[in-house]
Amino acid sequence: MINEKVRAVQGFRVHTIETDKYKTNTLVLKMKAPLSKETVTFRALLPYVLQSGTTTYPSAKQLRTYLDELYGATLNVDLTKKGEHHIITIRLDVANEKFLKEQTPLLNKAVQLLSEIVLQPALENGRFVEKIVEQEKRSLKQRIQSVYDDKMRYANLRLVEEMCKGEPYALHTDGQLEDVDHITPENLFDYYQKALQEDEIDLYIIGSIPEERVLELVQSHFSFPARTTRPVINQLTEKKTITNVNEVKEEQDVKQGKLNIGYRTNVTYEDDDYYALQVFNGIFGGFSHSKLFINVREKESLAYYAASRLESHKGLMMVMAGVEPVNYEKAVQIIRDQMEGMKKGDFTDDEMTQTKAVIRNQLLETIDTPRGLVEVLYHNVVSKRKRPIEEWLSETDRVSREEVVRVANNIELDTIYFLTGMEGTK
Repeated sequence: MINEKVRAVQGFRVHTIETDKYKTNTLVLKMKAPLSKETVTFRALLPYVLQSGTTTYPSAKQLRTYLDELYGATLNVDLTKKGEHHIITIRLDVANEKFLKEQTPLLNKAVQLLSEIVLQPALENGRFVEKIVEQEKRSLKQRIQSVYDDKMRYANLRLVEEMCKGEPYALHTDGQLEDVDHITPENLFDYYQKALQEDEIDLYIIGSIPEERVLELVQSHFSFPARTTRPVINQLTEKKTITNVNEVKEEQDVKQGKLNIGYRTNVTYEDDDYYALQVFNGIFGGFSHSKLFINVREKESLAYYAASRLESHKGLMMVMAGVEPVNYEKAVQIIRDQMEGMKKGDFTDDEMTQTKAVIRNQLLETIDTPRGLVEVLYHNVVSKRKRPIEEWLSETDRVSREEVVRVANNIELDTIYFLTGMEGTK
């Protein structure tokens, strides 16, 4: 179904997926490092500085003009957390030259450009360009601040901070506001060199191109410095013992309360119970036919939205609901009742069948785009557990009621966080 070939090349891995499905070629470079307080803000800034200028195209404007010349190629950068890892993504999409009238060597130019973005950034006096760094620092501050304006995101962030105190996962993907001003062109360049040496680097190239051609291009354009490999982090090094449920209420000027509840699932992507957990989450709160949506939102009209999502590499499940302060206690109780029902096996075969069908469709839809396909395949890098797409589909189908109940009974309530209006809960 998906023919992914992985080769180790000069200290990093090249993943080729040869397919005639797309008219474009997609290049995705991922850099993975442990989440840490000392580096999180440097890392949040770095990809934005890298995409703002290279040796050949020293300004964002020159770089964008060149992308336009490559038949409107697009360049994006992104940051994510997966488990206790902080991941930088640099993505370049370019037209496949075989579908063009003129035979421009677009793939060669795209690989060359990506290499230059990562390995030959614009510099002045042997360090990053001050003007670029200062501009990107301003943008980073705005990104960090914007979370405070988006109350749904803010409540989720605060839940994670409360729930994972003392754990790297509590750190925000975009870094810490108070650290931004301490970044200089010099210390950011020092961090960049360290990242090139120590990060785990994976390059995905997807499109209608033979693997040999991809490897030839990569080897001619990419040459990383001598690399030191970090020890692999075990995501659940120690199981957190929950003695008391942590309940946190925060008052702000909000019209609608945000109820966010965090559970420890005690299952990660690496575990055999992973598929059963996905089915559990689908029945419990992952989809529009789920118990939370139907019971909290539809039947009781207690919430504007109610859903749950998993963090598969950290073993967490978050429930999110928009609730009027006056309905806080009742909403919490109904959510807890739904969880108890799941633990007792209070769900139908129809719910199981429907959930499996939605998971299947969602997965097939995700891998239908190059970007989604890379995200699904990258789970295998983060976890060291290889799960082929075919296995996802067949094993999800095979999940039994007993397995879902067993998974449910391992889930523990950790933290209840409520962002409420200034008048407080009644």
